Amino acid sequence: MVVPLSSGAGNSSNGSSGGGALKFLIYGRTGWIGGLLGKLCREQGIDFVYGSGRLEDRAGLEADIAAAKPSHVMNAAGVTGRPNVDWCEDHRVETIRANVVGTLNLADVCRGHGLLLVNFATGCIFEYDGGHQIDSGVGFTEEDAPNFVGSFYSKTKAMVEELLKNYENVCTLRVRMPISSDLANPRNFITKITRYEKVVNIPNSMTVLDELLPISIEMAKRNLTGIWNFTNPGVVSHNEILEMYRQYVDPSFKWKNFSLEEQAKVIVAPRSNNELDTKKLSSEFPQLLGIKDSLVKYVFEVNSKSKK
Repeated sequence: MVVPLSSGAGNSSNGSSGGGALKFLIYGRTGWIGGLLGKLCREQGIDFVYGSGRLEDRAGLEADIAAAKPSHVMNAAGVTGRPNVDWCEDHRVETIRANVVGTLNLADVCRGHGLLLVNFATGCIFEYDGGHQIDSGVGFTEEDAPNFVGSFYSKTKAMVEELLKNYENVCTLRVRMPISSDLANPRNFITKITRYEKVVNIPNSMTVLDELLPISIEMAKRNLTGIWNFTNPGVVSHNEILEMYRQYVDPSFKWKNFSLEEQAKVIVAPRSNNELDTKKLSSEFPQLLGIKDSLVKYVFEVNSKSKK
């Protein structure tokens, strides 16, 4: 869906860069994706400013919009838990406040101002089932109802996604297991699994940020709304990624696998494993690479030891 939105203008501030008719108000300055969005805006010459209000503070959001006069709002803020989603199991009110109340508040304020909100959400609200089996090539579509309730984090994300369907000004991007070329970043899925003592080996849909974040900016420019599975086409397993890591980055790297049953003994909440259908995104952006090709081009070739 494409909606007409109001345009805004304003002076660059708070880390912003020169631009024209476009001006992005970004939430999540201290987060990984929020920081990368600001970097991309600078590189593309897009005017932007980071929001200072907390998502649950409506007056603060109103003040941000009044000061920035943005053309679009991008939300990469929220609670994922540190060091991982297990944190959310014991901090449920804080998780609800940020992931549900805060996100809905921002969507509602943006709607009142005629602003499109690009909301970075999660695809970790599904798990393989009888109709979507591992290696079947059948992925969950944007219309499928979430079926994963193993973690409180995922429950809140599924809850807010359902409510956001009622806001015609929201573009929901389902990110999964985000990966970037920055292999030193602890939030990077590749970095995580290279540091684990043992890993499971399950094919999953994943998001290569180096390729997909620029697409999110283009989606804002096109005023696209609705739910989008925001991953590269296809799936890749833990072992396949680690084999690439060994091939391109560290020839001496070794790892050990364990089963989901063994994993369950060392984590608090179960983890989501699934394949998302990306026909909708690929139709809008036919140049989008499959997950394995994207990993090679955007992550491993730039980190190849043979090039250093």
